Amino acid sequence: MLKAWLDLPTLGIFAALCTLYYGTALALAGVTFRSPLRGRIQSLTGVVAPFFSCLAILFGLLTSFLANDIGDRNRQALRAVQTEAGELRNIYTLSVASVTDMRTIRVALKDYARSAVQEEWPEMVEAGSSAKTRAAYDTLLREVSDPAITKDASGAIHAALLSAAVRVGTARGDRLSLSSDRTNDIKWISVLILGVMTQVGLALVHLERPRAMLAALTVFGTAAIVALGLIALQEHPFQGTFQVSPAPLQRLLALSDVVAPVEPAPAVAPAAK
Repeated sequence: MLKAWLDLPTLGIFAALCTLYYGTALALAGVTFRSPLRGRIQSLTGVVAPFFSCLAILFGLLTSFLANDIGDRNRQALRAVQTEAGELRNIYTLSVASVTDMRTIRVALKDYARSAVQEEWPEMVEAGSSAKTRAAYDTLLREVSDPAITKDASGAIHAALLSAAVRVGTARGDRLSLSSDRTNDIKWISVLILGVMTQVGLALVHLERPRAMLAALTVFGTAAIVALGLIALQEHPFQGTFQVSPAPLQRLLALSDVVAPVEPAPAVAPAAK
């Protein structure tokens, strides 16, 4: 149920929170002042206001920890995508700077970037990966691992190509790991329950004043809806309103496979004596 809520569009996420917290406010007011249990409930009159503060502090602390975890995960996701694109561009630059023709490496590089954007990115919405992208990376790694590069270019260039290719795979692994991370589910459940418990605490300190109770529950509910809704929109780093963009990988598709040969500089005639 929690996953279904977090996968909803923006309006759906906020509508679910409104239903929860405004519905809880109406239910508490109805049970306190309109139900057959109102006598027993109002016998609890005398609970002091600082009691509500304890619940509010717990709710605020856990919400802050949750927001920090989600923000840190989004930063890691952005860093993984930028690292992946940066290392691919390093491979491209090395292949162009080499004296030998490395067009096959550039073709494999663009095939991998295209597969990551067009095939694997949609799969990450469901915490999955693409077998075609994995195969494209294997092809790139095979091209970069060709022993002939050391003989035709140099050992230093071959080592740099291999290092960059390995870092591409590491960055891809980080990206996939972050897209499938569901470790915050327990924190979400705790925050949502603590929000309801905080509303119960507010009701207990307003048992004799119906209008004040409704006003307090509505204000707190609105604040909880806004805060939790904005945090929920960032829960999945690769989908939703604030998703990490694949633009760094898309820009690699504009690179050319064929590099024009460098024409030698014209000879300069010796000066006449």
